[in-house]
Amino acid sequence: MVEECGLFCGNVQEFSRQHHGPIGGVVRQSKFRHVFAQAWKSEHCIDDVRVSRVTWDSSLCAVNPKFIAVIIEAGGGGAFLVSGRIDQSSPTVCGHAAPVLDIQWSPHDDNIIASASEDCTVKAGQRCCPHSTLLSVEWEAGLLISPQTTDDHRRVYRVWHIPDGGLTGPMTDAILTLEGHSKRVGILAWHPSAFNILLTAGCDNVICVWNVGTGELVYQLGDIHPDLIYSVCWNKDGSAICTVCKDKALRVVDPRRGSVLKVREKVHEGTRPMRAVFLSDGKILTTGFSRMSERQVSLWDTKDLSEPMVVQEMDTSNGVLLPFYDPDTNMVYLVGKGDCTIRYFEVTDESPFVHFLSLYSSKEPQRGAGFLCKRGLDVNKCEIARFFKLHERKVEPISMTVPRKSDLFQGDLYPDTAGLEPALLADEWIAGQDAPPLLVSLSGGYTAPPSKQRDTLRGKPKLASQDSGAGASPPTAGNAPTKEMEEETPQQRAASKETDGTGERPRREDEMLTELLAEMKALRAVVLAQNQRIELLERQLARIEDGDV
Repeated sequence: MVEECGLFCGNVQEFSRQHHGPIGGVVRQSKFRHVFAQAWKSEHCIDDVRVSRVTWDSSLCAVNPKFIAVIIEAGGGGAFLVSGRIDQSSPTVCGHAAPVLDIQWSPHDDNIIASASEDCTVKAGQRCCPHSTLLSVEWEAGLLISPQTTDDHRRVYRVWHIPDGGLTGPMTDAILTLEGHSKRVGILAWHPSAFNILLTAGCDNVICVWNVGTGELVYQLGDIHPDLIYSVCWNKDGSAICTVCKDKALRVVDPRRGSVLKVREKVHEGTRPMRAVFLSDGKILTTGFSRMSERQVSLWDTKDLSEPMVVQEMDTSNGVLLPFYDPDTNMVYLVGKGDCTIRYFEVTDESPFVHFLSLYSSKEPQRGAGFLCKRGLDVNKCEIARFFKLHERKVEPISMTVPRKSDLFQGDLYPDTAGLEPALLADEWIAGQDAPPLLVSLSGGYTAPPSKQRDTLRGKPKLASQDSGAGASPPTAGNAPTKEMEEETPQQRAASKETDGTGERPRREDEMLTELLAEMKALRAVVLAQNQRIELLERQLARIEDGDV
């Protein structure tokens, strides 16, 4: 019995070392240690949504501050639902005749979406417009782009002009045609800082980079990947991309030169699909499987890909881990397809570099998930992330929140984030320029809560003046009421009501309100200074505990 207990305790200690740090040691300081996830109430969910059953390993959902798009089942073809509010009655984009594989919103316009499909026929207007294979649909400032297949088996992309008020009926006339992939397209990635630059990757092992504004195929990378491409991700300034392929290799590619800058063979030993994302500091985080089919998370330094900085084994589930990266907080959220949990980690420069924070667990498995950018979060509630979890027939929002008692804007949780304004035009990026995304402050979305004390004090003068005797001091000989004064009370009350509207009482209230606001401003300044002092002391304490002092 003692040996069994000792073995059990040893396993707990090993798990704690891997995910929380050593037992009895110094707890790592982080503002995100206590992040907790909470699902929204049922009235805020989308019910009766038939989420797609396609076997392609994509998130099946894309979200921005305006709209949510979900790939759904559609009889005889493919479609995705686009909604500006949480409502299952929203119309669908059903220009696909085969399952939709991927959808992505543009980072520079909340009304632009790109989608990728397998194979379908487009019907427009009163007539039928036969396209043998529809692969993707993109919205570009009122333009809808959809590919088809020509007689020589090339994929042809068509651009459609959508009126501002949306489609009122089918369309047949395209205004632009783009020629590209020879097989289905399953990966879409918008450039993070250059306007109208879109990357597509297909099952023909080819990567294409488009200038959507002109309809030009500016770069085509056809001889870099020998097998199916699993994942493509831009780096922070859009100067390079990282890819993972079925050959188990991680590549860092310059899309403009068409050259491989770095390559690492067998990033993960398993045969299941992998994923890779660029971090803001240039490192790459990958998810995959070991030779024993254990799910893994690895961190790589692009300066030296010979060995990973860290490899963490998760579990033995067979669902692909989809990483969602937040560059503002440097947190990574891992969503496993078919899992009931969402794990979140913080990436730092301290060993073991990828620190487990916590996980959200529910009873229902997830088909996929959409990740909302920072511009759409509620900064008043210290919400740092929001997911839209896809159930079998429901979409459920989940908020990740940092508990804070202060009502002030939490600047340490919300550094400047990427805005809608692009840093470069398409021609500038094609010419060789690079720039990180332009940042905007989230403090404009903060609303100070109403002060209960202010509302209470506003009412006090009125209540005191209406109370004729309870709150007044006892009359003295000099001010004792006489019979004549008592008889004139009704007239005096009428006169006092007229005077109170424009006389001394409003002035007294304004003076009290001004004093109250000044005092509240001073108190807030004190609270802010104390918070900064506390953070300084915590950092000093952490250095002392780490032995740096």
